[in-house]
Amino acid sequence: MRLLHTADWHLGRTLEGRNRLPEQEQFLEELCDIVKDQKVDVVLMAGDVFDTVNPPAAAEQLFYESMARLTKDQQCKVIIIAGNHDNPDRLSAAGPLAAMHGITIIGYPTIQPLCFGIESTGERLKLAGLPYPSESRLKEVLTESFDEETLRNAYDVRIEKLFDELCGNFGTNSVNIAMSHIYVTGGRESESERPIQVGGAYTVSANALPSQVQYTALGHLHRPQSIYRSSSLARYSGSPLCYSFSEAGQTKSVTILDIEPGSEPKMEEIFLSCGKPLVRWKAEEGLIQVHRWLDEKKDANAWIDLEVHLKDTLSMEQIHHLRNSHSGFIHIRPVFEEMEEMSTETKTSDLPIDELFTRFYERQTNGGKPDEQTVKLFMELIYENEGGV
Repeated sequence: MRLLHTADWHLGRTLEGRNRLPEQEQFLEELCDIVKDQKVDVVLMAGDVFDTVNPPAAAEQLFYESMARLTKDQQCKVIIIAGNHDNPDRLSAAGPLAAMHGITIIGYPTIQPLCFGIESTGERLKLAGLPYPSESRLKEVLTESFDEETLRNAYDVRIEKLFDELCGNFGTNSVNIAMSHIYVTGGRESESERPIQVGGAYTVSANALPSQVQYTALGHLHRPQSIYRSSSLARYSGSPLCYSFSEAGQTKSVTILDIEPGSEPKMEEIFLSCGKPLVRWKAEEGLIQVHRWLDEKKDANAWIDLEVHLKDTLSMEQIHHLRNSHSGFIHIRPVFEEMEEMSTETKTSDLPIDELFTRFYERQTNGGKPDEQTVKLFMELIYENEGGV
């Protein structure tokens, strides 16, 4: 059978107040075309259909109309799980009606796997669907401890157990798939993913993912990437659009899987053409360089983060002129000579070693702060390696 894996649509999301619903509509039209052209049997949507728990009416209308179009001939099934941005009750409210059109929506974590017959191939699909499993949505407290490592370990164990329960009756006579909206340790983030964990506590190791399946379809991280494990492949399909300038230059895609019972899937990326690219302009020659790019029609259909190097401040008239010259300017950030000099004076390499360690720790733990004992132990290790001071 042929599966299509997608996630993180974030319908209704804006870019600094700019409406992106037309771009999201382009994506869903392209998705429908891909499903038809590639003869897809099942679409797996791994969470974050919407950007907020209370999405705009226009975003909901776009979603339901697109799903109806996708499944109108009943040749393609759609399976959707709730992500951390979705309201599980609201998303699954239309579940009974959606089911009549071949659409399955799972709002809350459950231990009941799904089973589908695929008419075009005569095969059966078994799916372990695990929507975003926060403590509140699991309706349980994993540990009374506030220690980050204790909570992370308890969460890891709970997710592994949930998958074991979901996959308990999977055999070699069916296509076995898992799907979840979680943060697997080691995945590469971008700024547009609002964290689903605090200090790294709500992360899971790759070992917590089920070994009884042939593929795990993941949602949450916006960069397409595979998580390699010894037992089976797990993958983030990524978002269909770039949602922050940290994703500038990324090529977005959906993942196609050809898979049979008892075999490894054959995977293919289908790259998307929808949406405006996000680009960064760094005009070190000042406004003259910006105007030259505008005259050249550079990135005419893009959202732009502009950094322009200046000696004097920009007037309101100059700012208005820039914005009128290109509707895609999102940020216009002047950089003055004094700022560049200060930046040079405070190079990272000149920072104290304990400050460098603190910054490294924050990056590795997604914002966590090392306590005094941790810093002290690190400094003792440095001094020990240097032979003492």
